[in-house]
Parts: sequence; C-alpha cells; structure tokens
Amino acid sequence: MPGDYLWFEGIPFPPRFYSSEVLRKVRDEFVMRDEDTIIVTFPKSGTHWLIEILCLIQNKGDPTWNHTVPFGERSPWVETCPGYSLVNTMKDPRLFTSHLPIQLFPKSFSSTKAKVIYAIRNPRDALVSGYYFSSNSNFIKKPKSLEEYFEWFIQGNVPYGSWFEHIRGWMSMRDKDNFLMLSYEELKKDLRGTVEKICQFLGKQLEPKEVDLVLHNSSFNVMKENKMTKIIEKPNGNINFPLMRKGICGEWKDHFTSAQAETFDKVFQEKMAGFPRELLLWE
Repeated sequence: MPGDYLWFEGIPFPPRFYSSEVLRKVRDEFVMRDEDTIIVTFPKSGTHWLIEILCLIQNKGDPTWNHTVPFGERSPWVETCPGYSLVNTMKDPRLFTSHLPIQLFPKSFSSTKAKVIYAIRNPRDALVSGYYFSSNSNFIKKPKSLEEYFEWFIQGNVPYGSWFEHIRGWMSMRDKDNFLMLSYEELKKDLRGTVEKICQFLGKQLEPKEVDLVLHNSSFNVMKENKMTKIIEKPNGNINFPLMRKGICGEWKDHFTSAQAETFDKVFQEKMAGFPRELLLWE
C-alpha cells in the first residue's frame, strides 16, 4: 500500500497531480488573504456541490460562469500542482478548495480573516462514494472490492488519510468567526436554509429570486447535465467521467454487511470518543 501513494508527513496523496514540494509550499509559504474563501472537505463529502453553490452565490444565481468554466478553474484545489499555480494567479476575492487535514493547511491562515466553509458527511456514505470514485478513476489506486476499500478507509489508507483524524482536526476551529461547518445531509434536507446560512456567513445579500436561481442551478439534475462538473483531461482525453453518481444519503445501508456495520460502529466509537455528538450533523 505505501508504494501506491505519495506520502507527505504521514498522509497519503494520489501520485498524480501532487508533489511533496508543492505540499510543503502550500503549508509553509502560501500567503492567504483576508478576502479568500476556502471550501474544505474530506473527499466525497459534497465538495463539488459546494463549489457550484458558492459560484452561483457570487454571481447572484446566474449560471453562466458555472456552465462555461470547469469547476477546477473556478475553485482550484490549492494543494495540487496545477491548482497551486492557478490560485497564485487569481485576483481577489479568491475562491479555492482543499481536502487537506488541518496540520497541512497553509500556516498563514491563522493570521488572516479568510473564511473556511467546512463540510462533513456521514463517513459511511463517504466510504461508499469513495469506493465508486476509486473504481472509476485511473489516477488513484483501484480497490478490488468494496470489502478491500472498507479496510483501507478504516485504516486511513485512502487519499488524504483518516476521515476520523481529518474531522477531529478541523473541528478545533468550530468556535472561530471565520469558520462555518455544514453537512452534506443538511444540504439535502434544507438547501434553501443552508444557502441562506452561507450567504450570511459570507456577507452576501441575495434577493429571494436570486436565491431561487441558486437553488435551481445547484440542483442534482442541473449539475449532472453540466459538462463543467465532470473531470475531463486533455489532450489525451483519458479521463472523462462524471463526479456525480446518485447524490443521496444513507446509501451505505445497501452496501454494508451487518458485520461491516458493526465493525464501523466500533471503530467510530473508538476514534471519536469524547467528540460532541451534536457536531455529527447527519444524526
């Protein structure tokens, strides 16, 4: 397993698009600005949905930007090699994305008013979604089965490491004024209320009709038809698959065996001991 990833400070990263040099620069040298907004998630926790929502909020519901510019250019992943270069050329206000655990996040963040929107998801659903993503991609290790990926996830041997450590690390920020925590399940249950919460956090005022446009243009069906929400690599075209599959909650119940559900619950209780249950927003 160790040979299948690029390891940096004990965290596994896909070998493609990442380098130890850029990861170090992001942590130690990257200069964040007060005007920055950063979407932070553990992989497969609603990242692309939030990108679409924030881009729409920025444009008062107008989907033109969303439908003409790839998501990775509208909100680049700062820790990737291409994303790092792109973020450094962006004008204020910058919107970018990260899956980094807090210990690898830019150190300059602590001295700015930059705003982080952190989204969590039921880890069981994140596991299932990660399994399908890994199975369909050709730039990260493919699992032979869900059973194998289940073990990888439990052990933290998946891109960006342990879900449990990621959550615990970022939750230390929860009382900061420039930190907003959301959940995938919250977005599914009350999209309007969540969009309004994001607008308030960002200091954006939208008219009711503009909020309606944000809701419509960030709906699952609209996003799934938008070619700018797919991974397409050029010039070879060897990567071309949608990032959206079903967009539902609780799918893990159709995939986990009883034994796996029991094992996961046991690991969860051990890893999250002492963690406030009210912060587990999918319950």
